Amino acid sequence: MDKLKCPSFFKCREKEKVSASSENFHVGENDENQDRGNWSKKSDYLLSMIGYAVGLGNVWRFPYLTYSNGGGVGITMVLISIFVTIYYNVIIAYSLYYMFASFQSELPWKNCSSWSDKNCSRSPIVTHCNVSTVNKGIQEIIQMNKSWVDINNFTCINGSEIYQPGQLPSEQYWNKVALQRSSGMNETGVIVWYLALCLLLAWLIVGAALFKGIKSSGKVVYFTALFPYVVLLILLVRGATLEGASKGISYYIGAQSNFTKLKEAEVWKDAATQIFYSLSVAWGGLVALSSYNKFKNNCFSDAIVVCLTNCLTSVFAGFAIFSILGHMAHISGKEVSQVVKSGFDLAFIAYPEALAQLPGGPFWSILFFFMLLTLGLDSQFASIETITTTIQDLFPKVMKKMRVPITLGCCLVLFLLGLVCVTQAGIYWVHLIDHFCAGWGILIAAILELVGIIWIYGGNRFIEDTEMMIGAKRWIFWLWWRACWFVITPILLIAIFIWSLVQFHRPNYGAIPYPDWGVALGWCMIVFCIIWIPIMAIIKIIQAKGNIFQRLISCCRPASNWGPYLEQHRGERYKDMVDPKKEADHEIPTVSGSRKPE
Repeated sequence: MDKLKCPSFFKCREKEKVSASSENFHVGENDENQDRGNWSKKSDYLLSMIGYAVGLGNVWRFPYLTYSNGGGVGITMVLISIFVTIYYNVIIAYSLYYMFASFQSELPWKNCSSWSDKNCSRSPIVTHCNVSTVNKGIQEIIQMNKSWVDINNFTCINGSEIYQPGQLPSEQYWNKVALQRSSGMNETGVIVWYLALCLLLAWLIVGAALFKGIKSSGKVVYFTALFPYVVLLILLVRGATLEGASKGISYYIGAQSNFTKLKEAEVWKDAATQIFYSLSVAWGGLVALSSYNKFKNNCFSDAIVVCLTNCLTSVFAGFAIFSILGHMAHISGKEVSQVVKSGFDLAFIAYPEALAQLPGGPFWSILFFFMLLTLGLDSQFASIETITTTIQDLFPKVMKKMRVPITLGCCLVLFLLGLVCVTQAGIYWVHLIDHFCAGWGILIAAILELVGIIWIYGGNRFIEDTEMMIGAKRWIFWLWWRACWFVITPILLIAIFIWSLVQFHRPNYGAIPYPDWGVALGWCMIVFCIIWIPIMAIIKIIQAKGNIFQRLISCCRPASNWGPYLEQHRGERYKDMVDPKKEADHEIPTVSGSRKPE
């Protein structure tokens, strides 16, 4: 199919070969594909995939969802990845800031301080109460503001107090110190300089890890992918020894879980979307990383390993998180439901608050935020690799000679674009991009990718291509996959998409709704990402020959030069394919992590 993206070991257009040399330092002598290079070791690839799939969502989104519920597509992918990498590194910058702020004898958010206001309190605040007064010799009971009561030296009548929840020190520190948050998206404010420096540092780390492509990032992930498990294990052991830990775990999946919620459709919607986003499906990164494998790599076993590791990590992280949240609820005299948070509130308010109550709080805080840093980095590595791989497909000779400046240039541009996210209104921008691009956009891309591969290119043809790499399988082996690809997955994704449209509501951050122009901007970002799909389809139809039906059929067929990248892998099935080296370079390469074979 002309517009269908494909793994790098399949090839659809001519590409000038550049032999491995001193200029081509990211290609090894033993690499099967000397034009693009391969992973040095299988473990480099697997850890990169696991690191990409296992990200911040496993720690701050999955545990909360568990509690609250009872216990031309290539262009779209790349554009979505660009938007997401802009704000994702801002979250990494938050983690860096909190990690640096933890290098003190006492965590700065442990107690209310000069930066807090009168609402800062770990216990409910009395706002009004009844007092007894004498007016013209007659005793009266009136309700007054607590400030007035204190100023006039009155005493509240027992049991008459009216309370409002106080704001935790960690919450006020997050809003007033870390973010310097403005009143809304309309009030941009100034760039928060220390967040900007942390953002710059985050991009420098990413650039340093990727300047040699997979040859350098494949080594970095040995630490960034494995270290979080060490920290989670340490936090779980520490949390399990705390008083009240069982209370938190009980709320997580134990006796206090509300299993009747399994009857609610919303629970299954949340479960589907969580696993969908957690595995990073349709972002382009999984295909970009896989494109550097050797042709005979067993992608089937890789997929099983990555999926199982990702899911088990989410469950494991939930135990580590909720054991400490249970302790926090215990010492504050609250229910776990009153202290649990999701997203930013879990990572930067609830959990820091719990850590501040532990003996040796700074040590645990440093450990926790360093874990968030490593979780975010390896996911970011794959997203940037998607972008640089796209550039490599479009300009192979330039990329081979100038990988370092191009990679660093991408990081610089994305850093500059991300500066709006470290202004005083930055958190509103981060949430806006996350809500639209990482939600709606990627769901649309996934549906169209599935339709393109299974229903247009052909699911059976796709299976035959896969068998060329992993070996022939019996029909019963593919029975479940055919059911998923042809029926179950398309129906589920379309149902989730329609449901999301029906349930759409104006996004907000906290209690602050987004302005009309902010919501419109969010929809414009989605349209900008997906508009290229019909545009490229129209261009290809116009370029095709014949009447409209002939053109449509022509565009939905594989190109004459479609087939394995290397001749040694073509076999009987692709023995008659047109040799790309002998025909003019007229094909338009797909823009994605997986590319039209050149």
